[in-house]
Amino acid sequence: MELFVAFWLWFVCLIVFKWHWHFSPLYIISSLYNLFLFLSEQLNRFAGFGIGLASLFTENVLAHPCIVLRRQCQVNYHARNYHLTPFTIVNIMYSINKTQGPRALWKGMGSTFIVQGITLGTEGIVSEFTPLPRELSHKWNLKQIGGHLLLKGLTHVIAMPFYSASLIETVQSEIIRDNPGILDCVKEGIGRVVGMGVPHSKRLLPLMVLIFPTALHGVLHYVISSVVQKLVLLFLKRENSHSLPTESSTSVQSMLDAYFPELIASFAASLCADVMLYPLETVLHRLHIQGTRTIIDNTDLGYEVLPINTQYEGVRDCINTIKREEGMLGFYKGFGAVVVQYTLHVAVLQLTKIIYSTLLQNVS
Repeated sequence: MELFVAFWLWFVCLIVFKWHWHFSPLYIISSLYNLFLFLSEQLNRFAGFGIGLASLFTENVLAHPCIVLRRQCQVNYHARNYHLTPFTIVNIMYSINKTQGPRALWKGMGSTFIVQGITLGTEGIVSEFTPLPRELSHKWNLKQIGGHLLLKGLTHVIAMPFYSASLIETVQSEIIRDNPGILDCVKEGIGRVVGMGVPHSKRLLPLMVLIFPTALHGVLHYVISSVVQKLVLLFLKRENSHSLPTESSTSVQSMLDAYFPELIASFAASLCADVMLYPLETVLHRLHIQGTRTIIDNTDLGYEVLPINTQYEGVRDCINTIKREEGMLGFYKGFGAVVVQYTLHVAVLQLTKIIYSTLLQNVS
């Protein structure tokens, strides 16, 4: 739309000026050249927007079935098949889709967006009314870092009840699940804080028990992803500064150098944080789901349901129980879903890169 409006404004101005002042053909050619430069700049801008949008769409929409299976495997202490490889994950995805329909793999997606919105909104509000910095300046010190990490921890603690409700929506079996409303996770989160809403069993852990592991996971994920992102971005920029593109590929390469390093760094940061914190995430999800009367899919078969009847007393008891009853690999149940998720992300990034490279080469 911006390109369309810009073109017609230029055209109208050209006609008016030519009508009054009878510009020479040289001026018209110069104006056409300037318009071409403007359109090329806008195309590069929209190309970068499209690349970022494709990455965002993959991360939050296309990868959601992987998140659903990953969480179901993590909380399924009954499972004999740990799904450590992508091959078994794809097979169980097919079985669940065949028996329950596509909705079974996309459940809870709306609530995950709501939780992300609550997290971002909470962080902004807390930073406005407290001296805790939302962003770190270039001249940071230990006090600023401590305040910044404290803000991240407080944000995850405040969003914790809604995250717990969203987790239940993503792992609850479609077979016995009613159609939830868009704001049900907000209602359930508030209900858990005030002690009202859906009845829970006596095994439900108090929110005070969940504060430490939730804040720890959130802060560690942020720290790991931030450090990895900075390191990867620094490495990519250094590599790009050493490479000398040819004249024919200068415009294409400059566009790719402008947008892709950020996406690749963000991708690598998220991957490293997810892999390194996967055992802690497994423990966290089991603690959140305990006592909520949740029924999940049988991840061994794909066509039955199983209740969650764990009796963990806290973080330490959960770790010791998993280690004793399921072994060290029990902390990595569903890890194949992470492999599928990030493989899909890489494929979309590469495809988008090829498409925009071809388009920009054709234009130039």
